[in-house]
Parts: sequence; C-alpha cells; structure tokens
Amino acid sequence: MPTLQPVDRLEIHILVDNATDSLSSVPGHVEPEFSYLHRKGMRVLSGKCICCANHGLSCLVTAHRGNEARTLLFDTGPEPDTFERNTRQLGIDLTGVEALVLSHGHWDHAGGMLRAIDMIRSDGRNRDLPYYAHPDMFRERGRRLPDGGIFPMENVPSVAELTAHGARVVATREPQAVLNGMFYVSGEIPRVTPFEKGLPGHCSRTEKGWELDPWIMDERWLGANVAGKGLVVFTACSHAGVVNVLKDARGKHPDIPLYCVMGGLHLSGPTESIIPETVAGLREFGLTYIAAGHCTGWRAITALVNAFGEGVVTPTAVGKRFVF
Repeated sequence: MPTLQPVDRLEIHILVDNATDSLSSVPGHVEPEFSYLHRKGMRVLSGKCICCANHGLSCLVTAHRGNEARTLLFDTGPEPDTFERNTRQLGIDLTGVEALVLSHGHWDHAGGMLRAIDMIRSDGRNRDLPYYAHPDMFRERGRRLPDGGIFPMENVPSVAELTAHGARVVATREPQAVLNGMFYVSGEIPRVTPFEKGLPGHCSRTEKGWELDPWIMDERWLGANVAGKGLVVFTACSHAGVVNVLKDARGKHPDIPLYCVMGGLHLSGPTESIIPETVAGLREFGLTYIAAGHCTGWRAITALVNAFGEGVVTPTAVGKRFVF
C-alpha cells in the first residue's frame, strides 16, 4: 500500500465549477471569489474581472509540509477557454504545478486538459510532468437514449495528444502516492453498497461496439492527510457512489480519520432517487466537512444541510478557496 504522509496545511482553489456564489456567507476556512480577488488587487467589481461557471470541475490543490509545498491539478473542467479565463482572473501561475490527475474519463473534467498542460509548461522548462490516469479513461463514452440510440460524449484527450503537449502519462489501475507522499491517488473503487449502482444508461465503446457501462470503473479519488485533522477526499463525480468512495478511503487508510469530502456527489438527474440512502450512509464517517458541488444538485445539497447542518456542509463554487 502506498504511504500517505501527513501535511501541515492544504489549500484548494476551485478553478471550475457549475455554480458561482460570492454573496453567501462562508465559514472561516473558506474564502469566496470576490473577497479573494479584492485581496489580490481587484479595485472595481465587474463581470470583466470574475470567473465563469461551467458544467465541470477543476481543483488546484497545494499541500504544505514545513518549507515544502507541492501542487497538483485535479481535473480541468469541460473546455479550455473557461479553464484559462478563470485561472488568469484568479491570478494563478500554473507553472508551479507538478502533476495532473484526471478523476475519470468524462469531457466535463478533461476538456481543458491540453490547454492546462500548455499553461503549466509556458515557462519553457522541459521538466517531467506526470499525468495520472486509468487505462479505461480513453474509451469513447455516451448515453443510451430511450429509443436505443447513443448520444456520444466528447472524448478526453488521448495518450498521444497528452504526450505531444508534454505530459508523461501514467496509466494504471493501482493506487499510488505522489509528490513525495503528500497525495494519494486511489486505484479502482470497490462497489459494495446495495443502493449505489453507478450511472444509469452510461455506455462505453469496446471492441464489441457500444456496451452499457454504468460502473465507470476508471473513476478514482484523490486524498491528502492534514496533520491533526485527517483525510481530505476529493471525489470529482462519485459515479462509484460517495459512500463507496469513503468506505474505500477508510479501508485504505484505517488509521487516518476522515475529515472532509469535496467534489461532485452525482445525486442529480437519474441518481436523485438515492439521496436518502446516501445521506444516511454518510453518517457513519463522522465527517467534519462536506464540500459538495458540480453534479451534486440542489436537492441533495438541501438534504445534506438538513441532515448535517450549515456548519458541516459548504457548497463549492468557482473561485472559492478552501484552507484546511
């Protein structure tokens, strides 16, 4: 089992998310977009200065330990222009990013990836830039329509495209510790709960043609262990089911308490029916924080707040900065 080393502090900046919200009050460990931009020098509040929401997710994550800081990029949202605009509006220099992680092979998480690699490498340094992936992420994907037809999704960048832009693709089904053990990239997530059944109607193209693929086994979670607090788990879409994700995280790191889960919980659309079971299932983990956004949906956010309270549940939004 790869060893996950504790870190002193973890900073997360939401570069892409479905929602924008700088007006709602936030807890002390969260900085909303407008406040961040003002602190960084914005003197006139204008639509020309702020980020844009889009259907997808991207998180810039920096772990600090002593004088050491290591940064990785977790997903890049649905398309390059949103990713680049938001990153530049926030004044973020991506040349310090040392690794990229794609959570799973869907367009709304990988559409900005090639632009991100170009921005990371824009300083001209020919350094190693690992891109952690699962081999099945590169399949064609789609949704089966009621009439039996397939509504295809845009493909994620291929290994050849990623390599041509300067990334070193590490495609494996196995878990690994990365960036000096400060981060953990999971392997395949076991599906063990009876109610989390993946994404209905989801298909992948194989050598046999289009086949139903509700489990999306290429999905992985990212983790970091904040000393004195516990494990922060990044789950970009939770197609495995967030309860399955957290069961895997706890099983792989039984000596580290679960502290926060962050990302999309995919409790909207065809999976809204499992909101009650999911909320009940989350109680066993004793989470200090739940930072949910992207594909979670307003019904699930409402149910989570009703169950756990505003002190635990904070919706994510583009431009928000979390510090643990």
